[in-house]
Amino acid sequence: MNWDEQLFLAINGLAGRSPGVDWVMVELARPGLLWLPGILLGIYWLWLSWREALVAAPVLAGAIGLVDAVGAQLKHLAQRPRPCETLPGIRELVGCGGTFGFPSNHAVNTAAAAAFLQLLYPRSGWISWPAVFVVGFARVYVGAHYVTDVVGGWLIGGLFGVGTAWVLLRWPRFPRPAAKPAPSPCHQPRG
Repeated sequence: MNWDEQLFLAINGLAGRSPGVDWVMVELARPGLLWLPGILLGIYWLWLSWREALVAAPVLAGAIGLVDAVGAQLKHLAQRPRPCETLPGIRELVGCGGTFGFPSNHAVNTAAAAAFLQLLYPRSGWISWPAVFVVGFARVYVGAHYVTDVVGGWLIGGLFGVGTAWVLLRWPRFPRPAAKPAPSPCHQPRG
């Protein structure tokens, strides 16, 4: 048994010990989990900077859709079986899943969004990256993915999100708020 299988079994072995924790992990592992927070974030973004949000939000949504499709194609190229297909006696809390395991599209999508937002708004990482980690952990906990499926998804999604945000920030028509000019050294208050 390799280290990835051992780590999977250690995390998945936590399942079934607490119905409350199991319920939370199942909810975190659901595909539709991020729709409501995404909609609330979009509303807040529009309130904060509507011009920026009207450009960046559709770019982010398109990037997530595109990287999700890339992740699905990578699954078919890698053809890595899920743990439920190769390891006996695991604790499946959400079923085995319909396709191959690598990469985890949950990990791809959440990391793409977090990386995109981190580049645009550096302080957003305090919220987005812990959420990415918890969702990825939940996918292993419920028995859907190996740890390397999740970590590989984070790398793919993170690179895609950073690349998309980087291109957007270099687009001259992207409406970023004007930076406040630094005070002139001649006009510094004396103290």
